[in-house]
Amino acid sequence: MSEREERRTTQGVEYEHVGEEYLQQRQLQRGAAGWVLLAGLGVAYVISGEISGWQFGLAEGGWGGLLIATILTAVMYTAMVYSLAELSAAIPVAGAGYGFARRAMGVWGGFLTGTAIVIEVAIAPAAIATFIGGYVESLIGFGGPVVYLLFYAVFVGMLVYGTGEALRIMFVITAAAVVAIVVFVVGMIPHFDPANLFNIAPKDAAGASTFLPLGYLGIWAAFPYAIWFFLGIEGLPLAAEETRDPARDMPRGLIVAMFALLAFAALILIFAPGGGGSAEIQASDAPLTDALASPNAYGGKNALFAFVNVVGIAGLIASFYSLIYAYSRQIFALSRAGYLPRWLSITSRRHVPWVALVVPGVIGFLLSLSGIKGGALLVLISVFGATISYVLMMLSHIILRYREPELERPYKTPGGILTSGVALVLGVASVIAGFLVDPRVLIGTAIVYAIMIAYFALYSRHHLVAQAPEEEFEAIERAEAELR
Repeated sequence: MSEREERRTTQGVEYEHVGEEYLQQRQLQRGAAGWVLLAGLGVAYVISGEISGWQFGLAEGGWGGLLIATILTAVMYTAMVYSLAELSAAIPVAGAGYGFARRAMGVWGGFLTGTAIVIEVAIAPAAIATFIGGYVESLIGFGGPVVYLLFYAVFVGMLVYGTGEALRIMFVITAAAVVAIVVFVVGMIPHFDPANLFNIAPKDAAGASTFLPLGYLGIWAAFPYAIWFFLGIEGLPLAAEETRDPARDMPRGLIVAMFALLAFAALILIFAPGGGGSAEIQASDAPLTDALASPNAYGGKNALFAFVNVVGIAGLIASFYSLIYAYSRQIFALSRAGYLPRWLSITSRRHVPWVALVVPGVIGFLLSLSGIKGGALLVLISVFGATISYVLMMLSHIILRYREPELERPYKTPGGILTSGVALVLGVASVIAGFLVDPRVLIGTAIVYAIMIAYFALYSRHHLVAQAPEEEFEAIERAEAELR
């Protein structure tokens, strides 16, 4: 039975002190990763975005529209990564974005940020499952629900087994995916033709041309799919409590991973449509293999096709695997602090949050069965949740720079609030773009938000855990205020 502390903050929040047993049941494995594993994890989060998902941007903006959108999103993510490097070194908690916003904007800011991240990282694996199904079907002629179930069962099970082992396996899978991308690019170089980039016929739209076949608005419409090239890198700070030296390793892992992803995105954006043709792969579930088999390239299946298909699936698996890891840690942190039902944060004897792995896994599997062709709408909903969190995290960086200038910052963002301000502005543009592409993303996200906000407003904000790492600073600030 917990000892209840009857106190209220200015935000109408009540805390409960919990016993030592509560926290002992909610411990993660410490020291499981150094900066090399973190960099691998950062690439793993995202690398599926190079394998599939980005190609839908060709249908929305043509190659020129997707190119401009990708450059802008690359600027946004690079600025955001430098900002997150500072925040994750200064506030190394499993809540990551929720923890940053909690410190900067209070419980409501933390809750809304954490919820946005949950929407992103819980729905993204469902979208990736559909892409895995597409590549498996391309290879053996069979995909669908059985493939989705198999992958969810195997990789949730591996993460339940243990964190250190899971991260090392993830690193190997990611390395295989990198090999597939390099082999694909080398194989497409002889077939590269700039004309293939611009073979989508211009539409009747303002500013339409062979470079921008869907006009100026196509640039904006391509934003959510350009984001897919980088989506997930912001989840790396979720591993802070399982990192050997977060102050040193987290910034290094984030920055190394980001520059690797910039290189991969540039190579894929140039050589996949430049070899296979933008028109030929704009609606494909398996754009790399379809580009290889395109009449513009090899004109059918061959050994290269088979290799990229088999090893390329590793890229999808890497992101699928790592995003499952991400949603479990975000849900674990929110649950441990009392924002979500507390039973979700129970850990096993191996210090793994197994409930936070299994429950969202079941929900994700059901979403993958929803019949949304190619996972395109799932991509949009995941991106929409992500961009909301980007806005809130960058706002947190700016607020903390002004409000807590004395906060110990082992790493400082180059450019300071100017850097996070650039990411903030581009993040706002990305939120608007997701809604413009398909209003259903706002409806889907709003429904999830409404359910979680109702739970928080009516119940969990009256039962937060005082000793949760993300909440302890509230008590410290209160004590300091009383001494003044």
